[in-house]
Amino acid sequence: MLRIKKLDIFILKSFLLLFVGTFVICLFIFMMQFLWRYVDELVGKGLELSVLGQFFFYSAITLIPMSLPLAILLAALMTFGNFGERYELLAMKSAGIPLTRIMRPLIVFCGFLCVLSFFFQNVIAPKSQQKLWTLVVSVNQTSPELDIPEGVFYTEIEDYNIYVKHKDKETGIMSDILIYSFSDGFDNAHVIWAERGKIETAEDKQHLWLHLYNGEQFENLRAQQMSSAAVPYRRETFREKHITIEFNTGFEMADGSYLSSRSDTKSMSQISHSIDSLETHADSVGRYNYTQMSQTYYKPIKLSGQDSIKLQQHKAIKLNADSLFESYPMAEKERILTNATTQLTQLQADWAMKAAQTEDMDKDILRHYIDWHRKITLSLACLIFFFIGAPLGAIIRKGGLGLPVVVSVFIFVFYYIIDTGSTRVAKSGEMNIALGTWMSTMVLAPIGAFFTYKSNNDSVVFNLDMYRNFFRILFGMRLSRHIYRKEVIIEDPDYMRICSDLEQLSAECTAYNKQHKFWRAPNYYRIFTNKGDDDKIAHISEKLEGIIEELSNGKDKYLFELLNRYPILSTSAHKSPFKKEWLNIITGIIIPVGLVFYFRIWMFGVRLDKDLQKIVKNNKDIQNRINDESFIK
Repeated sequence: MLRIKKLDIFILKSFLLLFVGTFVICLFIFMMQFLWRYVDELVGKGLELSVLGQFFFYSAITLIPMSLPLAILLAALMTFGNFGERYELLAMKSAGIPLTRIMRPLIVFCGFLCVLSFFFQNVIAPKSQQKLWTLVVSVNQTSPELDIPEGVFYTEIEDYNIYVKHKDKETGIMSDILIYSFSDGFDNAHVIWAERGKIETAEDKQHLWLHLYNGEQFENLRAQQMSSAAVPYRRETFREKHITIEFNTGFEMADGSYLSSRSDTKSMSQISHSIDSLETHADSVGRYNYTQMSQTYYKPIKLSGQDSIKLQQHKAIKLNADSLFESYPMAEKERILTNATTQLTQLQADWAMKAAQTEDMDKDILRHYIDWHRKITLSLACLIFFFIGAPLGAIIRKGGLGLPVVVSVFIFVFYYIIDTGSTRVAKSGEMNIALGTWMSTMVLAPIGAFFTYKSNNDSVVFNLDMYRNFFRILFGMRLSRHIYRKEVIIEDPDYMRICSDLEQLSAECTAYNKQHKFWRAPNYYRIFTNKGDDDKIAHISEKLEGIIEELSNGKDKYLFELLNRYPILSTSAHKSPFKKEWLNIITGIIIPVGLVFYFRIWMFGVRLDKDLQKIVKNNKDIQNRINDESFIK
């Protein structure tokens, strides 16, 4: 009992050392990817280290649930890969300890990580998410540091466009400055040109001091009367001019209370409450829109007295809009068409606005459902990834950061593509929301169970020869013979007896071909109701292999070339698709599938016919070679 406890400690210790390292690496990678998305908002704002520290801290907390599954997958692959590479896993299994017992302490630990991940997503991550988005909004609202480039218009200062031709980076003195000021409106624009100048930031970081030297200012004066054709302007020449511009360069935290309506800033209970409120609100808005549209646009038509008289004169039972429209004069027709166009335009705009409002509410509800399910699926991913990584590492038996990293990245990308794609389809409303969010779990869970079962039973999973043989049988491909001269020959072949055996084999092949006539279309019913094997062709194949084995003890090179020409016979491919009778019957009943196998069986029969003819021809060539005088010598 004490030995088992020591084994658990050894396995946990081996896993934890790798897990800590892989978790830090995965979290760093996700943080860099997150930072890359917002690098444009952070660069050039002159943010303090405390603000950047908060940004990295909150982003790290929100990315912990995403980093855990990848870290567990990579650590499990490396741990069990190291066990297999160092033959420690083999020693454990030799002692009678199954793989599931070896994995038991890590299963308990990964279960604890699942609970921890759920706690982070449900309690800590929503608060961190709200603080992070508040910080992002605040950074977006922060003005960038004042750094006016050369040769382009600088537009970051509100109501000002500044162009600087040359700038001394050491002293900050600018030359050939052109400023467009729109502080009094676009019609009263101020244009300032100065030979030299300098910009300084005030101590309160709320204003800029613009010092200009040797320049001119042009200002448009708005005409007092709208009918006035000419607009006067004012021109001013100065030797020194100082301008104060409002420009807030300090960082101020925005009010992020409105971000509490986001689904990713809520716990599961809050999301459930919000879903009820949103659905109730959406239903009420839908009923109100329906009632309003029905009362506004579906009113009964009221005819004027003149139109009623016309209908009575023509004794019309039904209202013919075209005839009534043609009875009006041209001016009245134009008025009617104008009114109709106006009403249709108004109706289209009204419906478009209500449709957009309804679509936004539906998307908000779907986002809440997705985040509710995602808190569970992302937590379960920790356990699923362990059941993929641990048995896969035991099968691969490669440790280190080489192959395990490649395999883990491939699996995680596969998971991410399925999760992102299905969630996006579910968010669009084209798939059930639960099915879309749980799609990745439903795909990866059977894969983990399959790998665990195969590894626990020491089954071959990544044997390329096994898959190569499967596809070779599926597509009817055969191996070619490769017979080489033996270094040591114990007994020479009896060539005279072999000639007699070849003659008898040729007779059997010819008789078999005449009896079956494979070139004809086979009977559909007989193919899917065949029982047993073809004993005759099995006997021919066995006899042929015996002759080839005996002749391979010879020394003649040309004889070896003839032996390699013999085909490898398939003894059952021409009989029925499968060996199980019930499977053959089901295949034959399903006509489209049965036709595919029918032509496949026919193809194998034709191939067998050609093989038997080739055997007969090759037998004659070998007999001629044996009876040749040069062969006897």
